[in-house]
Amino acid sequence: MTGLLTVTGAAKSYRSRTVLDGVDLTVNAGDRLGVVGASGAGKSTLLRLLLAVEAPDRGEIRLRDRPVRPGRPGTMAWFRRAVQLVPQDPFGSLSPRMTVAEIITEPLICLRVPGHHAARVSELLTAVDLDPALAGRLPSALSGGQRQRVAVARALAPRPEILVADEPVSALDATVRVRVLDLLRDVSERNGTALVMVSHDVAAVRRACTRVAVLHQGRIAESGTVGDVLTRPRTEATRDLLAAVPRLPSAAA
Repeated sequence: MTGLLTVTGAAKSYRSRTVLDGVDLTVNAGDRLGVVGASGAGKSTLLRLLLAVEAPDRGEIRLRDRPVRPGRPGTMAWFRRAVQLVPQDPFGSLSPRMTVAEIITEPLICLRVPGHHAARVSELLTAVDLDPALAGRLPSALSGGQRQRVAVARALAPRPEILVADEPVSALDATVRVRVLDLLRDVSERNGTALVMVSHDVAAVRRACTRVAVLHQGRIAESGTVGDVLTRPRTEATRDLLAAVPRLPSAAA
């Protein structure tokens, strides 16, 4: 079966330094896939390829078997509707001059998504467990956890098939991290939206994802279900990551 998003033989170099070297990855509809690796493993580069910010030097990326290559904004609208980013920093990723409603509506306007945008904002705030009355607030009036929920709502606005989450809880404190991870997991399950979480944090991936791929020195060292890979690691790269795992609280506060 052809995956929803497939990465085949992706390689990328910068100034003769190879960062990715033949990465193969498949994301199926409804998947929750964590891509983990130590600093320098190539996660940020892979993230840019998955978001079509950059193109691989070799290999290819396909969405529903359609080749994905970065291009002019107007030519990429089909891809931007299907793949949306949940960014790392809830404090820097939201415009301080825009209200919550304007932030969530922005991708709908940019991608020319039809419909009643105000109703969609209210629907999305409810979906991420925020009071719709917050729609008129500025980000400065929100906590870090609330801001990241707004970022999730913004990413969900155009009804994407895939959410790509870039270290989505690294800027949050421990108990808020758990709530946001559970939100991402629940949103994926409820909507059938695939989730790709790129992170160095194995504990976060264990909580939110069902599958995991370990990136090491630009290659996939091993992949499989979270239970198999993180319980019975086959490679030294995975064992090293597991040795550095911080502990998350067992339940949200």
